[in-house]
Amino acid sequence: MTAVDAARLQFALLAGTHFLFVLVTLGLGPVVAILQTRWAAARDAGRAATLETATRFWGQLYLVNYALGIAAGIVMELQLGLHFPGLLDVAGGVFGAPLVIETMAAFFLESTFLGLWVFGWHVLPRWAHTAAFWAVVVTGYLSAFTVMVANGFLRNPVGVEMVDGVARVTDAAALVTNPAALLSALHVVGACLMAGAFLLVGVSAWHLRRAPSRLPGVVAAGLPGAVMSPENDVWRRSMRIGLVAGTVGAFVATSFGYAQFTYLQDLPGGDPPVVGIAYGVMQGVAGLAFVVGCVLLLLLPGNVLFRLWRPLRTGLYATLTALLPVPFLTALLGWAAREIGRQPWAIAGVLRTEDAVSGASAGAVIASLVVLVGVMVTLAVVDWSVMARLARRGTTRLALGAPPAQVLHDADTDDDGDARDDGDGRDDGGTRREDRAELLTFGGTR
Repeated sequence: MTAVDAARLQFALLAGTHFLFVLVTLGLGPVVAILQTRWAAARDAGRAATLETATRFWGQLYLVNYALGIAAGIVMELQLGLHFPGLLDVAGGVFGAPLVIETMAAFFLESTFLGLWVFGWHVLPRWAHTAAFWAVVVTGYLSAFTVMVANGFLRNPVGVEMVDGVARVTDAAALVTNPAALLSALHVVGACLMAGAFLLVGVSAWHLRRAPSRLPGVVAAGLPGAVMSPENDVWRRSMRIGLVAGTVGAFVATSFGYAQFTYLQDLPGGDPPVVGIAYGVMQGVAGLAFVVGCVLLLLLPGNVLFRLWRPLRTGLYATLTALLPVPFLTALLGWAAREIGRQPWAIAGVLRTEDAVSGASAGAVIASLVVLVGVMVTLAVVDWSVMARLARRGTTRLALGAPPAQVLHDADTDDDGDARDDGDGRDDGGTRREDRAELLTFGGTR
């Protein structure tokens, strides 16, 4: 393996893994913001409690992914300086400007507003607390767009002129409205909404498949009806929002995915056949997701989707859970196709990749590949492991937004949410565990 091959492989692995964090951040952000807005506007106490719980649950997953995604982004930018100095020498003034804006938006504005949101529970007025998270979402999408401007320049360099071998910006508007940036950014928005929606639907389906369809107290009392538990209501609402977001995201991803061909066909050298296959698979997945989403949306009025024949409903929930990784794998395929299609150019028609790579030896580049990719994969594994654990736990013991008294109470419970056993058959409040269980179950309130 040559130094150029190792540098390209390192960039591909780091960019692809980091993109998984981006999908969740941009996909869950609008969902959490909408849930919190509906909670802030709710007047019915029961509905408000359900929406608050949903906001806190999905907000926790968002925070875990955001924190580890920031660390992954640092690793991603580090490798650019290590192994692609030629790119910075030729186009640092063009390529670097959007990344500076991205840093200002993500590391300063976005993180500041996120801090206000995290620590503003029970402190800020509800409208100000909600506005803080909307600011997080807006700055997050601004950050993503600036990255796409930088990447779009590599794919379709416009708005610049070469002066003594260095790119100079001559038309900032052309750089920002570059179809390789604008159309691709909108395509990425659709892909992110799809990924976030599959996460919502998959996790909600997992819980609904295991939850009783009626309150235990109602069943024990022999009462008629199908009164749902508050937790089931959280998963139903989450699934509804996920289906809407996923269907819209699939439509956006498909529409702007096809729109990209208006500039792809004019780029030097053309794309290798594997890129066309990858784009075909991507568009097929998005199109199928749109069709299935429309069908499931038709089953939402009257809660028909949740009243299907039980074996059919259980099978549907299992299928929706199993399909959770699909948009993430498809997005990786799309990102790889975009980068492969640019080769052998670092900047299409301007700078070849072999001229952009540093003069480091193949051994040095491979060593950094092992270290940096190892760090990135570790972050990804930790991210998905923690999110999976929180997702399986459900709405039990939510830390985000919990009053201090509740956090202190949860410290005295085990991982299953039960009071710790001190050997005397009583929990820390002095109540016998059997009596406590009976009290919680009475009337179906457990």
